[in-house]
Amino acid sequence: MYAVIKTGGKQYRVAAGEKIKIEQIAAEVGQEIVIDQVLAVGNGTELKVGTPLVSGASVKATVVAHGKHDKVRIFKMRRRKHYQKRQGHRQQFTELQIEAIAA
Repeated sequence: MYAVIKTGGKQYRVAAGEKIKIEQIAAEVGQEIVIDQVLAVGNGTELKVGTPLVSGASVKATVVAHGKHDKVRIFKMRRRKHYQKRQGHRQQFTELQIEAIAA
């Protein structure tokens, strides 16, 4: 069984027992959270798609860790203008362990 959830402006396909990295949320490590924005639920050949959300569906997950992704380097340059700019960014994430999908 799998589900498509929406969190942090992105959509993720999850199944029970998986670990996923999502945009950082305000939750303590070890805390159990419930994600109720479920867009679709699939079970083998059967697929239930919401309009826009599946009513009564939810995903239970446990917060495993918080951290930062690898650095993304931004380099801007204008040729012949003596302009160069270097910048870096590390996006923060929350790692979740998917426990159960309730449809």
